[in-house]
Formats: sequence, structure tokens, C-alpha cells
Amino acid sequence: MSTVHDLVIRSGTVVDGSGGASFTADVAIDGGAVTAVGEVADAGHREIDAAGLLVTPGFVDIHTHYDGQVTWDPVLTPSALHGVTTVVMGNCGVGFAPVRAEDRDWLIGLMEGVEDIPGSVLAEGIAWDWESFPEYLDAIDTPHAIDFAAQVPHGAVRTYVMGARGADHTARPTEEETARMRAIIAEAVRAGALGWSTSRTAVHKTSAGEPTPSLTAPHSELVALAGGLRDAGGGVTDLISDFMDEPEEMELVRAIVAESGRPASVSITQADRVPDKWRDLLDGLAQVAERTGLPVLGQVAPRAVGVLLGWELSWHPFTANPVHREIEELPVAERLAALRTPEVRARMLAAAPSDDNAFQHRLATDFERMYLLGTPPNYEPGPEDSVAAHAARAGADPAAFAYDTMLDGGLLYFPMLNYSDGNLDAVGDMLAREGTVPALGDGGAHCGAICDASFTTTMLTHWGRDRTRGRRFPVEWLIKRHTTDTATAVGLLDRGLLAPGYRADINVIDFETLQADHPDVRYDLPTGGRRLMQTATGYRATIVAGEVVLEDGEHTGALPGRLVRGAKAVPARA
Repeated sequence: MSTVHDLVIRSGTVVDGSGGASFTADVAIDGGAVTAVGEVADAGHREIDAAGLLVTPGFVDIHTHYDGQVTWDPVLTPSALHGVTTVVMGNCGVGFAPVRAEDRDWLIGLMEGVEDIPGSVLAEGIAWDWESFPEYLDAIDTPHAIDFAAQVPHGAVRTYVMGARGADHTARPTEEETARMRAIIAEAVRAGALGWSTSRTAVHKTSAGEPTPSLTAPHSELVALAGGLRDAGGGVTDLISDFMDEPEEMELVRAIVAESGRPASVSITQADRVPDKWRDLLDGLAQVAERTGLPVLGQVAPRAVGVLLGWELSWHPFTANPVHREIEELPVAERLAALRTPEVRARMLAAAPSDDNAFQHRLATDFERMYLLGTPPNYEPGPEDSVAAHAARAGADPAAFAYDTMLDGGLLYFPMLNYSDGNLDAVGDMLAREGTVPALGDGGAHCGAICDASFTTTMLTHWGRDRTRGRRFPVEWLIKRHTTDTATAVGLLDRGLLAPGYRADINVIDFETLQADHPDVRYDLPTGGRRLMQTATGYRATIVAGEVVLEDGEHTGALPGRLVRGAKAVPARA
């Protein structure tokens, strides 16, 4: 007796997420799960011809910031455009629950400052149909194109329990307050949070310029909150810290893991001032993992972490220019019109940048480390791609060349981390290192400066096909890293592998044409808010729970994605 499957993907090159060699096969899907991988004789209600195409699990992105966007955007772009079928939000200790009504604006300011999401967008877009974290999960548990999961943000928990004292870096929680924070973590995980996150970096500031509340939280508080995972019997810890090179901080990570009895991950990047320190940090995390017997991973990026510069963006070489400050508050169209006048251009190029901000001053002067992004984007540029080199070939002043390039709509690329040697060799070493997992794309965040939700696409194209300045990796290994490995890192063991019983989250990819497109500026957020958008070419179909949600980058209207509540076990049918 023949069976008609819900969907059959025919004759694709299956890269199943295990890391093993690819093979040609059909994939049958029924009831939202994979039911067969091999030769499928029976027909499907719908069939996709994947001959000559890769068939892979959907990507699992464990470091995003869709905490607000999830309430108004059912597609969750740009991540969905880059083959991502599951996102994890609530990273870096920022988010919107738990919250009291009087603290909503403060949490908006925290997210705006830390993640560069316009406060007006968040104020208009978020309905605030919750107070507790379980109520937040209930409010966002609505149909979406892809799956999404949440972590409990330390900043919100601290503010909820301590009120205004939570942002006072001289204040310490009482024993009762610490116990309440621990209980909130446990309650959230029992309700479906994947874990909790905290930030201990001075880079993270509110929109008013104040450091994030968790920066100076005592170690005892952090360890106690981690204990909430033990109380709930699940969850993971996500940590970012400026202090990882201090023995006390590595001991804090050990104490967090030991107290929670649960895995943890720590953001790791290469900084110019200590370009080899990341190796020691990963060695330290490996030692913590050995001592505790639990996974302690380094979250690493598959390319440099850099800002995009343009006249419509948050940063550019003239951000600190006094002439630009005269016009920076004008509406976009008026400001661009002013920039096109010979008078403003001449005055701006003649004016010296302010020295009151070291980063902005560097943007105004370091044209040797600033690059034309290009089309398609070049994320491993060489010295010949720098603004200084382009200007020299054109016989122009670098500042003038940058000014005119941006005026013509071009974007400049300024790598800030992971590019100390002017190449991605260190990134390749991080990716290859045992005890790491690719992450840090920050989907939904840094709307005016970064568009790194395309990390998944770069992972395949740059490291699996295009790189000319060093080693590449097998496509099978790269797929495993952003599917099985990332899913396992957060306990989602029901996805990331193309095998019977596993969730039917799948990409059909034309690998020869796969490419992250040049980013563009759009004003499509609530209140007409601005964001960088980056589409992709080559994703022929993205499938979630057995339904095609995107075809050639266009949303089909299907919304099979849901809130993922808690860790998931290996499917019983596997």
C-alpha cells in the first residue's frame, strides 16, 4: 500500500548535519518531522526537485536579540533570510521580562544602548502584555515563520527585584533579593526559558551612557542566579565579560557551572590590544569543563566583528566632525541634501574631528583599517581594499574619498574585533578549536551599525568555497557546526540533523550561487525606524516543521514556527 508524504525533496545532495560525507538521497517529511532519508518510492503532496542542490538541516542561531521584534515581526528577518530556522534570543543580559510598568522605559533604554535598537521603535512596537517571564513567554507564543526560544536576561531580573537600586553600581542585593532573583530564574526555566544570560562588559551601556546593571553585580549574586538552573533542573548560562583574562573571572565561570550543574558558554573574540589572548581564554574554559564535567563553550564569530559606516547609519568617519554635528538632527532627506552641497562638503573636510571620543576619532583617521565593503561583500579585505589604498589610486584625499563613496550609497567596513592581523586566520583557528560554537550574529540588534545575521551564509560561502587567503573547511563540517553543534549547545536535541524522527527544519541551497547580498538601509521598523537589512541569494527553499516558509528569499506566508519551550530530547523515533 503506497503512502503519500506531506513533502518529498528529491535527489538532493544531502549534508545531514552529522559531519559525515554528503550523499545523494530523497528526504520524506510527514507531520513536521523527517520520516525517510534515502530512496523514497512514494509520492509527496508536494515535491521539490533538489538535483544539484544541497539539502541541509536548518541553521540554529543561538545568539540573537529579537526579544522585542518577535512581538511585531512574524518572519524574524534578516535571520530567516539566511537559512536560520531556530533563533535563541535574550543574550547579553538584556531583554524585556520580568518588568514592572514603571520600568518599561528603562529596559527600552538599556536595550537601545546595548544593542542599538531605536527606543522609539521598541516603545511603539512592544505591547507589554506581561509582567513575569512566564507571562512574556505566553504573550510571544504566536505563529511565526521560524522557531524562536528565549533566555532570561539578568538586567531585567535585577531591575525587577531591586528597582532603581539595580542600576546603582554601589548597591548590593540583600540575601532576600538574591533569593528572589534565583527564584525568578527557576520559574522562567520551568516555564520554558532555555536559560539565563548576563553581561559583564563596560561596552554595554544604556542609552544614557550608564553601564549595564550586571557589570558590577557581585560574584555571589551571579552564582546564586545560576543556582536557579539547578532548582529548575535545566537550562544553560550565557556570559559575556571584560574580565576573562583575570583568574578570578575564570573561577567565577567555574563556580557558576558548578552551582548550576548545567552547561555554559562565554563570548570569545580577538582584541587588537591582546591578539593572542583568546587562546588562553579557551584553554581556561576547557579546564573549567574538565573540572566540572560539563560543557563550557566559547561562542565565536565566523568572521570579523565590524561596524558598517554610512551617512544614514549610526557611525561614519565624520560622526565627531563639528560641521556634521550642526546637521545631524535634520531629517534624513534634508541631511543628505545638505551633505551634497559644495559648501558643507568643503567645511566638513576642512574641520578637525573632536578628540572627546577615542573610537570616533579613530573612525575619522584610520583609513588604512577601513575598507570598501564591495558587492558582493568582502569580509576578508586586504590592504589594497582599504579606503586609503582606493583613495591613493584615485589621487584623492582618504577623507574626501570616504565622504563621496558614502554619498554615492556605498558602505565602509571597519573591523573592530577578530582582525588584528588583517586576515581571518585567527577566526579559522577559533572555529576549528574544540570547545567552541559559532555564534554572535546578534540578529535583530545593532540596527544602524552591524548586520551580522548573515554569519550563517558567510560560514558556508567564505569558509567552504571562496576563501583565497588561507585554509578552507569541508562543507559537511561547516553545516554540522551551525546545526547539530549549535542546537546541542542549548539543549535542542530534536533538530540540527536530517534523520528519521528529527524536526523537518531544512534548507535547499544552490551552493554555487549562494551569497550574502550587499546590505541596504531600510525604514521598515515601527515608527519608520531605520535598520540595516541584508538579503541572500541561493537559498532555494527554507522549510520549518515540514512547511516551506521561504522560496528564493520570499516569504510564502506560512507561519509554522513557534516558541520553543525548554530543552528538547533526541526524538523517540530517531
